[in-house]
Amino acid sequence: MQTWHRIRPLITLLLASVAVGPAAGSDPQAPKTARDGISLPSFRTISLVIMTGLPVTAAGDFLHSDPSGWADLTPRETFQGWARVTIPSDKPLDPVSQWKLDKVHGTIVCEGNHGHEWLRYDRELDNFLLHVEWRFEKREGLTGYNSGVFVRNNLDGSVWHQAQVGARAYIFGQTLQHGKVSAMIQTPPPPVNPLHPIGEWNTYEIRCQGPKITLWVNGELTAEFAVPEVPKGYWGLEAEGYRIEFRNLKLKTLP
Repeated sequence: MQTWHRIRPLITLLLASVAVGPAAGSDPQAPKTARDGISLPSFRTISLVIMTGLPVTAAGDFLHSDPSGWADLTPRETFQGWARVTIPSDKPLDPVSQWKLDKVHGTIVCEGNHGHEWLRYDRELDNFLLHVEWRFEKREGLTGYNSGVFVRNNLDGSVWHQAQVGARAYIFGQTLQHGKVSAMIQTPPPPVNPLHPIGEWNTYEIRCQGPKITLWVNGELTAEFAVPEVPKGYWGLEAEGYRIEFRNLKLKTLP
């Protein structure tokens, strides 16, 4: 067992170094070739080079292990400093917002009933550590729970990188390669699913450092994705048809 814990981070990183498209119909949470209404080339395998940067640790829980230096990004009731952006961005924005602040419980609530969009934090960031906690409202007979946490998106979201929020956790996106928007690529899901059941709280910690995006789920190193041509961008939360709550939005700026 101790040997497995030592080698598991290495195996995870090796898996993350190659993004492999799943077989059709293998996972309802997996991205499709025409997701977000954008026509994309066929799903394909692309090598993702893992670049150097800060050391990758197997265990997360960075907020509690070092609580200093974090900024609270919980929005005000008016959501000043945030913007709703449709997916794709050329679709008309629903005049009714599906986002609200529950001050009693300290959560951001997305009702998931007014279209596909993301709530963009309107400050461009380069290197940072992000802590986000989320849970879906579980409903009888409902499947396919879906949302996400975006990082290093461009302003309109045509270049995007997402930590998938749902029944499985991985990183996928549409990044730049040789200056052009790539076909959709993703990391494989981890061999052991670290997510808690639908209806329970989960914690994502995402580090953007140099060319790397690294995801920890409930303290477990889960995926790493290389974006050498996208050194900065915007982060945000996704609305995709399901009621979901977010809390403890914390950001630590990194050198």
